[in-house]
Amino acid sequence: MNDATLAQREQLVGDLKAVISDAEELLALTADQAGEGAGKLRERVQARLTMARERLVEVQGRAVERAKAAGLAADHYVHEKPWQAIGAAAAVGMVIGLLIGRR
Repeated sequence: MNDATLAQREQLVGDLKAVISDAEELLALTADQAGEGAGKLRERVQARLTMARERLVEVQGRAVERAKAAGLAADHYVHEKPWQAIGAAAAVGMVIGLLIGRR
């Protein structure tokens, strides 16, 4: 997973948290609205928001676990094969340098 994808996922998680927070605030502000239908709707929305928040926490936890596993795998590889890692880093640096130099 590259940095751009990770940043996009973090932005998405932040946006989802903001939407959930705003929806909860909206529910709190409309709590004094009368009517059986409004009360049932608020309960349903609150239940769905709670489920969404729980799922978001699960997804975020899995993403952190995968990122840690990828970091450990990279660390292990570099310790096992340092010369290959140095060669790969040099090759990537050269390609980036060539691409920047063309502009």
